Amino acid sequence: MNICIIGAGNMGGAIALGVAQRFPQHQITVTNRSGNDTIRFADYANIACGTNNKRATRGADIIILAIKPWVMKDVIAEISDVVTADQSIVSVAGGITLTELEGLLPWSCPLFRAIPNIAASVGKSMTFISERNADKKEMANVVGIFEALGEVAVVEEKLLPAATALCSCGIAYAFRYIRAAVEGAVELGISPDDALHYVLQTLNGASALLEKEKIHPEAAIDLVTTPGGITIKGLNAMEANGFSAAVIAGIKASK
Repeated sequence: MNICIIGAGNMGGAIALGVAQRFPQHQITVTNRSGNDTIRFADYANIACGTNNKRATRGADIIILAIKPWVMKDVIAEISDVVTADQSIVSVAGGITLTELEGLLPWSCPLFRAIPNIAASVGKSMTFISERNADKKEMANVVGIFEALGEVAVVEEKLLPAATALCSCGIAYAFRYIRAAVEGAVELGISPDDALHYVLQTLNGASALLEKEKIHPEAAIDLVTTPGGITIKGLNAMEANGFSAAVIAGIKASK
């Protein structure tokens, strides 16, 4: 399979590296106008780099547009005379709907929106995909690409804003909790490096427990709290300061 990725930024680069490692049989071409940000691909025989979008898209099975939303119109106009209706186009640009994307194209073809998060760079993304005009094989090909970056869920497009808030924005909220927990631990006398290690392991453990036991988070909390114990005191103090309400408000504000 030939894959063209237009854009060599954080997300385009993560996609290229993830696919190259998992699917060495695929040929990947990454373009970047400036020619920068491509040295990280040098060790991969199946990644070619360039600056010419037209040349890169010609003959590609899948074209991934890992670009900013405000340049989407110009990039599609640039490649529209060489792209054909049997090529799949995947937009990773946030906020551009499939209807808007289709309106930029002079032809009908399989269209996809993919919303990964930055954990794609370590193979742990939670990616959401919606499609238009795609058959099962075309969908399977695109899902397979993003499975190289973590987990994938195919959802209705109307759910993408909520999914973005929960996972793409939500990973920043997780980082904010980690930062706050480390700061609290430092105040209690633990070194910053040790505190970060301890918090990350605790979160790994919490995630693994919920996945293994298939229980609701509140049921897991009940396993930790005892009447009159320190955990319930800490939880109540967090709630008194708006912890759950702040998380819910943040996710809703991101939609």
